[in-house]
Amino acid sequence: VHLVESGGGLVQPGGSLGLSCAASGNIHSNNRMAWYRQAPGKQRVLVAQMTSGGIVYYGDLVRGRFTISRDNAKNTVYLQMNSLQPEDTAVYYCNNLFTGGNVWGQGTQVTVSS
Repeated sequence: VHLVESGGGLVQPGGSLGLSCAASGNIHSNNRMAWYRQAPGKQRVLVAQMTSGGIVYYGDLVRGRFTISRDNAKNTVYLQMNSLQPEDTAVYYCNNLFTGGNVWGQGTQVTVSS
């Protein structure tokens, strides 16, 4: 499985940004797609996840502002980020977890600054 993220960039506080992660290769039908983020000097943390069955989880810091979705036909997961704040600045990583595998994307930078 290979993951490619896109959609990062610079946005002002209060703005919105959308991320995409396209999976290719030997896609497992039963899997979990997730977004993590890692700020400078901090550990990588879970932002949101969604199973192939549609079960969703959000981290406390983003719940109510971020929305995860997926298109199983396109093997793509999305993260819509609203009301962005400077503390949301980080490298955002896509992750695909399935039986026998745990794959990461290369990451995409999100910077929230005026």
